[in-house]
Amino acid sequence: MDVKIEPSWHEILKNEFTKPYFLEIVTFLKIEKNAGKIIYPPGPLIFNAFNHTPFDKVKVVILGQDPYHNPGQAHGLSFSVPAGIKPPPSLVNVFKEIQKDLSITMPEGYGNLTSWADQGVLLLNAILTVRANEPASHAKIGWMNFTDAVITKISDEKKGVIFLLWGKFAQEKQLLIDETKHFVLKAAHPSPFSADKGFFGCKHFSKANELLINQGLAPINWKLLST
Repeated sequence: MDVKIEPSWHEILKNEFTKPYFLEIVTFLKIEKNAGKIIYPPGPLIFNAFNHTPFDKVKVVILGQDPYHNPGQAHGLSFSVPAGIKPPPSLVNVFKEIQKDLSITMPEGYGNLTSWADQGVLLLNAILTVRANEPASHAKIGWMNFTDAVITKISDEKKGVIFLLWGKFAQEKQLLIDETKHFVLKAAHPSPFSADKGFFGCKHFSKANELLINQGLAPINWKLLST
């Protein structure tokens, strides 16, 4: 089937698009749409993370769970929200850690992380769609088969990628990563319910940059400039 996704990812994942589970995802989403359900993110943004971060550019992976389910928030990048949308509490806590870790000031009220994605940070949600106002409503339709395949492909075919795994859900994906070739940094989730249990003070942003520099790669500019 014709899946509109960045060409390098299309080539890497082409076998996934013809598997029964993926065809079932497509059928499910069509049924939801025909039933008048609102699905986030909008169709053209479902593969936004891949379109901004081609396979050969992936340096860091930040794994989220499923998209934001409130209007206007989800745009296909984990933890990110479009310009003009108030950053949710978890993202605010991410910014607090960046400010403390790197002594930089993040913009108020701005949470679009596209500039990270364009530098090689794959902002991947394990589940790529959600029904409006119903968190985890698409958790069991097959997306995790797909995103597990994505993580496995990165692990198998690249080296030196830094995986930031925040919280129990993300850390369950550690089994898919070959740690003889890649780096795994783990911390509590930045949610207000758990950020003070090990996310604050994790210094993942400076640590990731140090690992990149040690490989002769350009560090990530984590500072966001609102436009």
